[in-house]
Amino acid sequence: MGLNFKIIFHLMGLLLLCNGCFMLLAALVSGIYDDGATVAITLAAITTVLLGVLAMFFTLGHRKEVQRKEGYIIVTFGWLVMSASGVLPYMFSGAIPGITNAFFETISGYTTTGASILNDIESLPEGILFWRSLTHWIGGMGIIVLAIAILPLLGIGGMQLFSAEAPGPHADKLHPRITDTAKRLWLIYFGYTVAETFLLKIAGMSFFDAINHAMATLSTGGFSTKNASLAYWNDQPLIQYIVIFFMFLAGSNFVLSYFAFKGKVQKVLRDEEFKIYGIFIVVFTVITALVIYTKVNLDVTAYHPMVLGGGESAFRQALFQVVAVVTTTGFVTADFTSWTPFLTVFFFGLMFCGGSAGSTAGGIKVMRHVMVIKNGLLEFKRTLHPSAIIPVRFNNKTVSEHIVYNIIGFLVLYMLLFIIGALVLSFMGLDFLTAVGGAASSLGNVGPAFGSLNPLSNFNGLPDLGKWWCGFLMLAGRLELFTVLILLTPYFWKRI
Repeated sequence: MGLNFKIIFHLMGLLLLCNGCFMLLAALVSGIYDDGATVAITLAAITTVLLGVLAMFFTLGHRKEVQRKEGYIIVTFGWLVMSASGVLPYMFSGAIPGITNAFFETISGYTTTGASILNDIESLPEGILFWRSLTHWIGGMGIIVLAIAILPLLGIGGMQLFSAEAPGPHADKLHPRITDTAKRLWLIYFGYTVAETFLLKIAGMSFFDAINHAMATLSTGGFSTKNASLAYWNDQPLIQYIVIFFMFLAGSNFVLSYFAFKGKVQKVLRDEEFKIYGIFIVVFTVITALVIYTKVNLDVTAYHPMVLGGGESAFRQALFQVVAVVTTTGFVTADFTSWTPFLTVFFFGLMFCGGSAGSTAGGIKVMRHVMVIKNGLLEFKRTLHPSAIIPVRFNNKTVSEHIVYNIIGFLVLYMLLFIIGALVLSFMGLDFLTAVGGAASSLGNVGPAFGSLNPLSNFNGLPDLGKWWCGFLMLAGRLELFTVLILLTPYFWKRI
């Protein structure tokens, strides 16, 4: 059976239609603030909606079933179509001239990476800033459903580990339960966004800043409305603690949030990945805080001088940056790359950590690290007892060898793509620190990097080819590698 192109194009049309409707929301914000970009954003919205309607109209007689091959194409090209149409508000308004810069900013938004080419964010119209944050929010919303409902169906990255507990599908077709899953998780996602907006407003942010930062936090994106990111509020600790709390939530499995709201708190507390995720945050924060307290002058390294005493400041800076990097949100309160050489290497390592599976966070994910470490330790037992069957266990359940091999394969591919990514960037003339930092940040969807891509700078200095390459790394990292890379293999396109 050949590829069902009709349903592929039909779903691309649906995505364009949704994207256009979100643009209309940005146009409304633009109109409210009378920022001069309303007509441009509205025109972009109408263009996108019309393209979506046409694509859906000409594919009305499609076959409903989606096979695995079509699933890979829909997921990858869905993100590309959203990004390609998402450049229109930037281009039509002139906020970001040039297709390369506009596409980089857009795909960085949808993949929730948060790397930016903008030198003066605060000069942009409110409608454009809102659209920029909205691309994060749409991408984060999509990635939740992708992780919980679609990736287990495609057999990607060991996501099957929690698919049995999530109300997701178990057949190669669009199952009604996907819709149920999406509704529940989107409701939680939307609820968290509203809650954070409300709390940030009470804590002292303007409503516009609050809603933009809430969208960027819950999607673990990191786009800010301020040039200094969250360092703009270094003299308002409550704002930063609120953001820390919601970054932590966004980096945890959203299925656990669903269980918590259903009153199954013990199920959350017993979850192995959640416990280790929490332990990682605590341990990494203590290490960072101790180094900052004893070795770093925060008044010099922060964007703005700290107002409170050294102990609280050191703890808050450490906690904020650890959570921001581990969850791949990428907000910054200081230039952590200038703290000490030890912390520079330390934070580089944290870029490979990632949040929980089933979260909006990027990176390798805590679950995969745990599984690989467990399997590695069990190899000692298997060496002593070669005839014994010693399975890996996760959440007190035996994990099949297929999933373990899948995770090991993912890690090998991830590191290989990171090395290739850094080599390509260095071939373009970037220094070692910038090349490895840019590759790690793009692939892990972190945002700020090292070298000339540090938190005080941005990605605007990259050559155009480097921006397209980083865009590819962002997409591959966001969609769990296999989904994108399999499309580059000749045998995927062979007709069976």
